[in-house]
Formats: sequence, structure tokens, C-alpha cells
Amino acid sequence: MNRIFSTVLILILAAASAAAGYWWGTRRDIGANAASESSAANVAAASAERKKKILYYRNPMGLPDTSPVPKKDSMGMDYIPVYEGEDEASGSTLKLSLDKVQKLGVKTETATLREMSRTVRAVGTIEIDERQVYAVAPKFEGWIERLHVNTTGQQVARGQPLMEVYSPDLITAQQEYLIARKGAESMKDSSPEFQGSMQRLVASALQRLRNWDISDEELRQLEKEGTVRQTITLRSPVSGVVLEKPALKGMRFMPGEALYRISNLSSLWLVADVFEQDLALVRQGQSARITVNAYPGRTFEGKVSFLYPTLTPETRTARVRIELANRGGLLKPAMYANVELLAGRAKGKVLTVPDSAVLDSGTRQIVLVQRGEGTFEPRQVKLGMFGDGHVEVLDGLTPGETVVISANFLIDAESNLRAALGSFGTADQKQPRASAESHKGEGTVRAIDLKTSSVKIEHGPIDTLKWPAMTMDFAVKDPALVKGLKPGQIVEFEIAAGQRQGEFVISAIAPAGQQKALQPAMKADNKGR
Repeated sequence: MNRIFSTVLILILAAASAAAGYWWGTRRDIGANAASESSAANVAAASAERKKKILYYRNPMGLPDTSPVPKKDSMGMDYIPVYEGEDEASGSTLKLSLDKVQKLGVKTETATLREMSRTVRAVGTIEIDERQVYAVAPKFEGWIERLHVNTTGQQVARGQPLMEVYSPDLITAQQEYLIARKGAESMKDSSPEFQGSMQRLVASALQRLRNWDISDEELRQLEKEGTVRQTITLRSPVSGVVLEKPALKGMRFMPGEALYRISNLSSLWLVADVFEQDLALVRQGQSARITVNAYPGRTFEGKVSFLYPTLTPETRTARVRIELANRGGLLKPAMYANVELLAGRAKGKVLTVPDSAVLDSGTRQIVLVQRGEGTFEPRQVKLGMFGDGHVEVLDGLTPGETVVISANFLIDAESNLRAALGSFGTADQKQPRASAESHKGEGTVRAIDLKTSSVKIEHGPIDTLKWPAMTMDFAVKDPALVKGLKPGQIVEFEIAAGQRQGEFVISAIAPAGQQKALQPAMKADNKGR
């Protein structure tokens, strides 16, 4: 009996051992398969993550500044990478298909550092130098007996004979001079007082002839011949070109009547019309490059000598006088000319983009930054100097970012159209609702930047977010919220989640102790939601 019982017990134990072994083997296979599946999933996820392209890095606090490379903000927080496809939900970006990008003819260029110079361009007219114009106007009455220079435009040299004139006054003056000279010679042996008196009479008669612009050559000839000359030759006082010649043979002229106008054209003026907005860049002594259509490829040099004090109201331009040498007489008065004034050069290299990249609405300037293939972000920028087809960017871009330089207006129109269509919705459409959760904090204002609608606050712990005390930059929902606040002021504020992940925006802010001031802003904010 005992032997039978022992045999049955051994059989039961053997069956149990076999069942346990089968169960253990089955569990190992299941675990191995599960581990294999989990590992494969992780590898696939990692591979997908590696395939994602980082478009840019955004501010961890949701401020508008971004960076094409990893960086930290002022508090040492890492900028958050934005992968391809993640920014499509943002209202500030626009996604276009590659086919549409090609049809629009979109062209891009990288924002780069370069040396910039500003050139003021203007047009003007070459004029005669007013200081080089002379009139031949006898100081006595007479008649023209002969003309040596009888055409306008004729070149004359200084001292060249112009005409011969007859004048009774000149004949009388010559006679007085000759009589005085003869008297002085005949009184050589008289007393010194009498000789001195006669010499003064001779000098007075001679000075009268000189006052009538009788040349020294004519006076020497008169003294040599000792006889009165019936005609006197009038000569050119300067080398130049005859501009006007009212003189005619046989005509009678009166004292002070201009018979010739002669100008020296070796130096000329260029009077250019400079637009009102460029006047601050023009100064006396500034170098100018001048070109005229008559001599293609040739440049003339000049300098700004005078800025006229009045503005032409019809054209909103001011006249600028430029002096230039007329070597060889190539330039002619009344010629049209193009002027380039080198107004200034930026100190060192500055960040620039082509001026075609800027969309100027009159109140702000926008560029379209390419975030990826077919993805564009409108970005407000602050501009500086314009020149040579480029514009200096003072704020809003970083070197290396790519901006649209062609078809940007069409992209902007596409963005505005989508925004307008998106604002229309049917009554049965369910609009997404932003989270109404807000978080309160208290701190000290350290800086306010109205340009970027942001405020820096050194705040205490925010328990609802499990934030420790620290100094942070916050975007402001409405710039009007920070009006009246000053750095160093203790404030109470509320923040709410923004459109982007991890972004918090100030929805209400007021000086500490004025909690009631927060309530209207909160109610208005909730009512808007």
C-alpha cells in the first residue's frame, strides 16, 4: 500500500514539475518578445527624432526673439528648439507649398555683416560762376568807332582790344594832361613850391584818365606821342568768353552802359536739387562725383560750397551749390548733370539685408524670415542707414537668418488673406478656446521694453507653477498694461499660457497694493475669452 502511494506521489510531482517548466518557458518567450518590441519602438522613435529638422531656437519665455543657433537667455535658460512642422500651428508663421513658392518666384538672401556707406544722388544744372562775370561799361560818354571783338561766344584774353571809342570828354582830359606836362617841364627852373604845384596838377590829370579805365599802354603812348588821340582803345579786363555784346559800331553809349559781358569759364557751378529727407547728410566741403550725358564713363570732381537757405515748395528740394574745375572747357553752362555725394560710412561692419526685403507699412517695418522650405515668419525690425541697395538692421534679426527679397509682398498678401478667411466661421463651428488658467505673482520691475512689448520682473516663488524666485522676461498681452510702470516698482501680476508651448504672457499687472486694478483687466480678459 505504501509502495503504491509513493508511486502515485512521484507521478504527481513529476507532472507538476513539467507544468511549471512549461509555464516558465512560456513567460520568458513573452518577456523577450515584449522587450524586443519595446526596443524596436524606441529605436524607431529615436530615428524619427533624428530625421526632424531644427528650424530655429525660440526664447524660452515666449519673447519674439529667436536664434538660428543654440543660445541662452539673460537668466541662463536654454532656447527651445523648434522642429520642422511644430511651428505651423503658430499664428505668426505662414506655410506655403513648394509649388506655390516656385510660382510666386520667391527669392531669399542671408542677413550678413558688411560695411555700409550712404550715397545721396541728385540731378542739377551747370551754371556760370557768378564771381567770374565781368561787365565792360565805360565811365564816360562816347561813340563806338570800331569793334575788335564783334561776336558773342568769342574767346578773349586779358588785355585784348575790344573796341575803339571817340569821346569829347576823353579828348579834353588828354589835352589837360598834355598841357600840365608841358607846363611842368617849362617850370623846371622855377621855385620848388611852384614845381610841386605843377607836378600835382599833372598827377591829377593822369589820375582822371586812369579813373576812366584808360590802360597804362594807352597812357604811355599818349606821353610818347605828345598829341591828343581822337580814339581810345578799350581792352578786356579778364580772360574768358563773351556772353553778351550789346555794342554796335557807330552806336552812342552813356556812362555805365554795359557794352560787353565776359565770363571766365575755367571754373563753374553745379546747382543740384537735393530732396528734403537727404539734407541732413549734406555739408559744406563734401566731395561730389559728377557725370554728364555728353561724356559717358567720365567723372568730374567737385566740392559742396554752399547750401541755399530756402526750399522749393513745388518739388520739396533744396539747392546745393558745387564748385568744379572746367579743365579743357568740356563742361558747358546749362548742361544737365548727375551728382553723387558720399554722405557717410557706418563705423565697422553692420548687419544688413537688401532693401527689397523690407515691407514698410508707414508705422512699422517687416521682413519675412524663412524658417524652412515653404515656411515664413513675419518679423518686425528696426532699421538704420540705407545705401547701395541695402539697409542696416539695428534690431529684429541675427546674422545668418534668411529673408525673402522677392515676392515678399505676395507672401504678405497671402498671409493677410488667410487671416481674413480664418476670421469667418459658421455658427455651428466650434472655436478652440484658450486655457483660462492663470497664475499670480509678485515682484519688482527691472526693465520695460515697449518696442518688444516685454517686461523684466524679479519675482518671488509662484507656487501654482512650482517656480522658485528668479528674474524673468515676460511678454505683455497689451503694451498699454505697462504704461505708467517704472523700473524699481513693486507690482502684482498675472500670467497665462501663451500660444506656444512653455510660453507665459502677462495678462494683468498693477502696482502692489492695488489688487482692484487687476480685476478690470482680468474681467475684460475673461470676457474676451
